[in-house]
Amino acid sequence: MEPSPTTPDADLLEELRRHRAELRESMSALEDALAAPAAGDRERWAQRVQVAAVELAGDFREHVAITEGPDGLYREVLTTSPRLSGAVDSLTREHVLIRGQVDALLARVAGGDAVADVGRVRDLGTALLGRLVRHRQRGSDLVFEAYEFDIGGET
Repeated sequence: MEPSPTTPDADLLEELRRHRAELRESMSALEDALAAPAAGDRERWAQRVQVAAVELAGDFREHVAITEGPDGLYREVLTTSPRLSGAVDSLTREHVLIRGQVDALLARVAGGDAVADVGRVRDLGTALLGRLVRHRQRGSDLVFEAYEFDIGGET
């Protein structure tokens, strides 16, 4: 589908699609790391979770920059569809909550607590992934409501 005159430019849409796929990949990597058996070698398990969490943190920072930046998606949406300001505000507030969850997970795995409390690390990671899934769904809905365009991202 070609962007309509009220759609953000093709470069922004392509960047959103690409980044959406990258964020999904880092979410999958974290999910895989959390689900891996920890009983055999907890240190290795914790290291794998930490690597995946660091990757996800970077992709999430990029997501915030792409959406909240001065030339970002949310500014575009508010310009073309001011009626969606409540949805944009909600997604922006979620960024703060998600960032807190990412930071809590990173602190837990960096501090050596992951080895001692695998269950707590898994709980933190799983809660983070759940919030990210819902956030991505609401982000897709926002783009579709604003532009009747499906950004996809599951390439």
